[in-house]
Amino acid sequence: MQTDIDPRSLIGCKAVDRNGTKIGTVDEVYLDDATGAPEWAAVRTGLFSRDAFVPLDPSELVDDALRVPFERALIREAPDFGVGRHLSPQQELELYHHYGLDVPGGRPGDPPADHDFGRLAPDEAGGEGEG
Repeated sequence: MQTDIDPRSLIGCKAVDRNGTKIGTVDEVYLDDATGAPEWAAVRTGLFSRDAFVPLDPSELVDDALRVPFERALIREAPDFGVGRHLSPQQELELYHHYGLDVPGGRPGDPPADHDFGRLAPDEAGGEGEG
């Protein structure tokens, strides 16, 4: 994802799949604890008011929408961990495997090296989300 984007600016942003089909709206952004870089977004799909976690890398911001380079069906089938909480390393691994992405810092299937992923981005008021 573009590294110069403020993760707070993604909150409320429309999210679309690889074909441009609307998935939902970005609810929250999760940061990598080690680097502070945006790592995941929780997208409210509207399907039973469920949030689907999507990877921000390799997603991109296009025409004020977050374009996630996966099919809508795969995104909707992503593991549901609820929002507002810290993602555990195990939950992160499940998400990486679900999307077929390489795990940072190691071979696929290995736990992330020296990473504690999933910290919420600070909210608009400047505080940090629950975590």
